[in-house]
Amino acid sequence: MPAALTIAGSDSGGGAGVQCDLLTFAAHGVHGLSAVTAVTAQNTHEIPRTHPLPPDIVAAQITTVAADFPIAAVKTGMLANGSIVAVVCERLAALAIPPVVDPVLVATSGRPLLDESGFRLLKARLLPLAAVVTPNRMEAARLSGAKVTSLAGAREAARRIRDLGAAAVIVTGGHLGGTDTVVDVLDDGTGAVEIATGRVGGLAGSRTHGTGCTFSAALTAGLATGLALPAAAEDAQRYVAAAIRQAYRFGRGGSVPGHGPPVAASGGEPSRRAD
Repeated sequence: MPAALTIAGSDSGGGAGVQCDLLTFAAHGVHGLSAVTAVTAQNTHEIPRTHPLPPDIVAAQITTVAADFPIAAVKTGMLANGSIVAVVCERLAALAIPPVVDPVLVATSGRPLLDESGFRLLKARLLPLAAVVTPNRMEAARLSGAKVTSLAGAREAARRIRDLGAAAVIVTGGHLGGTDTVVDVLDDGTGAVEIATGRVGGLAGSRTHGTGCTFSAALTAGLATGLALPAAAEDAQRYVAAAIRQAYRFGRGGSVPGHGPPVAASGGEPSRRAD
């Protein structure tokens, strides 16, 4: 069984963050390791408090698990501040495992989850280490400076983010809206590829909390099991769609993804090379 490491914040509501990542890893037959960067007081509709951990504790978690487990893949999520981003970059460089970077900037509720110093270091130091970056529409716009309101905008944003040093970028299409199809744009330097699946409608598709974490964790799990990036991206997209269909509601806010077994590997809609 391969092992994957998530470096991210804890979600006390269990819908996103480290809890979501570990559930997704387990669903894919991957042993989950974690380095918690911050503790959040969080439920389905708000995050009233966040508490970043000391950077040396974050570093110690990464160093300790790496000393004992063969880590096949790594992902990052909420990093909270510049001091944590800096120490994560140092540890990742020492591990020599290019990470999946989920650039968590703002919670669904609107609360910032990365300070300005952290944002600058993420762009300058973490993105050049990344195997792949997985921004949603809003994150892609902020990272790239491009207007992301269409597939053309997503392709331009992916190109600009890759120019910051990332080996590949996937701009996820769930927030683009306007059609009954979700299209993720993958740019690995050989040309943009569009990966499509049907949009999940109704209540399940309206406000599901943790879809970005679920996607990046499923992608990380796929890479950990040896899939090439395009196949891992297709599988991750289908896994998120299934998790939204299986979502359930506990509280007053968004629903929580249902982390069932993954859809059969690489058997969905084919990718389409963008013009």
